[in-house]
Amino acid sequence: MPEEQTTRVLDAHSLRGLAHPLRMRLLVALRHGGPATASQLAGKLGESSGATSYHLRQLAAHGFVEDAPEHGKGRERWWRALSTSVQLDDTLVRDADPVVRGAAAVFRHEVATVHTQELDTWVANSNDWAAEWGGASDMSDFTLRLTPDLARELVQRMHELIRGYGPAPEGAPDAETVRVHTHLFPTHTA
Repeated sequence: MPEEQTTRVLDAHSLRGLAHPLRMRLLVALRHGGPATASQLAGKLGESSGATSYHLRQLAAHGFVEDAPEHGKGRERWWRALSTSVQLDDTLVRDADPVVRGAAAVFRHEVATVHTQELDTWVANSNDWAAEWGGASDMSDFTLRLTPDLARELVQRMHELIRGYGPAPEGAPDAETVRVHTHLFPTHTA
């Protein structure tokens, strides 16, 4: 994974290149697990190496991944992610082109699926972690009454707060990688 936090803002072209369930899973795997080969990723994701190889090449063509030759031996082709995150421009959700709108829908559904899987994994395995992590994890929800402007402000302030937390001090024995999911959306209440 790249050492500094970098965000790739999706445009219509790059969105169409990423909005495929396997491509999104490959990109997440490279971001979280670091450089890997198509065969390693195939084993991890339960896919064929032919499928992972094809979709890695598509991700490379759209600038999401690149070769990591320093990891390879002989003919092995290693890949690495080029950014730590992607951001969907909300205008793509309402784009005039139905193909773009469809790609945005696939992208958003896959993000929700990944978040759900990560949370399910934590819940299922939380007892395997040190007791201190039980009190340091969170599954909260809040219901607020906001205008779109206030909602945007809240999202911006949450993101700023999260970005303000740098990595734990080098060598901290209890440091772990953590995932933070945020979701803010309007809902009709009864």
